[in-house]
Amino acid sequence: MTECLVAGERLELLPQRAAWWPAARTLFVADFHLGKAASFRAAGIALPRGTTQDNLARLEAALAGRAVEEVVFLGDFLHSAEGRAAGTLAAFARWRAARPALAMTLVRGNHDDRAGDPPADWGFRCVDPGQARGPFALVHEPAPVRGGYALAGHIHPAVRLSERGGPSVRLPCFWFGARVGVLPSFGAFTGSALVRPRPGDQVFVLADGEVLRVG
Repeated sequence: MTECLVAGERLELLPQRAAWWPAARTLFVADFHLGKAASFRAAGIALPRGTTQDNLARLEAALAGRAVEEVVFLGDFLHSAEGRAAGTLAAFARWRAARPALAMTLVRGNHDDRAGDPPADWGFRCVDPGQARGPFALVHEPAPVRGGYALAGHIHPAVRLSERGGPSVRLPCFWFGARVGVLPSFGAFTGSALVRPRPGDQVFVLADGEVLRVG
């Protein structure tokens, strides 16, 4: 866990690829992509099973030891309509049923537009991008928002680090610019996109179970 100051608020960046806002007892998660592996299998592409359980285990680890009252998913909670496999939905439904007091909000993203909202009995509050929460504007696609600091996902940010004259490594990251912050993709099999931080941006990479700030 690494702390940083964003829009005047203290966030804790977790190795599970989530951000914890202690003052509001809120956990931010981007790009969960529930059912992505099932979507590929439905298309005839063999992928290993167990990604849903892995996502749930990491989500549970992010919640552990923290007085989380709400989880906010910053878009792309469900991957696709084809990913609504019975086993995938049942696994999340069991996890959700064990935590009925935990509030959950989905800020709809581009995949959610196609996949649809989560099942009604999961008790999600589903909203369009731009919702205000303290100094933050909750969105999916990273772009400045008038009157708030945008918290987003969508691009699955990563940076490439290299030793001088040596090999390089590509690592997922949290990226906080002057007006927009982007969280790493939480889900498995989501890939990443290299980003180009500007001078003054805060960048934190995920490596070997740690969150590390880089210059």
